[in-house]
Amino acid sequence: MSAIRLLVLGAVRQHGRAHGYMVRNDLEFWGAHEWSNAKPGSIYHALKQLAKQGLLRPYETAPSTVGGPPRTEYEVTEAGEAEFMKLLRHALTAIDEKQDMLTSGIGFIVDLPREEAIALLKQRIAALEEWRQEVAQHWSPQEGTPEEWGHIGEIMKLWVHNSESGAEWTRGLVERLENGAYVMAGEGRRDVQVLPPGTPNPFAET
Repeated sequence: MSAIRLLVLGAVRQHGRAHGYMVRNDLEFWGAHEWSNAKPGSIYHALKQLAKQGLLRPYETAPSTVGGPPRTEYEVTEAGEAEFMKLLRHALTAIDEKQDMLTSGIGFIVDLPREEAIALLKQRIAALEEWRQEVAQHWSPQEGTPEEWGHIGEIMKLWVHNSESGAEWTRGLVERLENGAYVMAGEGRRDVQVLPPGTPNPFAET
């Protein structure tokens, strides 16, 4: 699955209604152009495609009073809401996706109820542990050590390291959520800004 769909739907969703520049500004503020394919052209293309698929509802706005061109604003449809939630749940549980999918999912994890987010992350941990066991049982050398396989043995060590470190990080996030970290869905209002007040944006142009 593509992270851009999740990113664009989520960015529009948090505003209620947003035009392309707002979505682009948000995603660049989050640094998504650095760790995903959320480049300007991809963002505007995704907005049009999502609208074509009925996941976003477009609204033409009047030209600005200072002579600017009209802009198309978008809001998430009922089908778009379902797609957003499906993508978000997938991002948090799938272990065979690119890193930008998980990163996008974590960016919107607060849009889930706390208990559901914890349950999804525990699914992720279980999948990572299962993958770790599969590597040990079926892919690791049956005789000798990975070093005796030469550089190919490094592949197995990489897989084991990634699964173990991924599970460890996820357990830490589960613990933080269980201890009340962050304002999750249904727990009250929260600021749509990502960085705390007064924190400079590391991706801002100087």
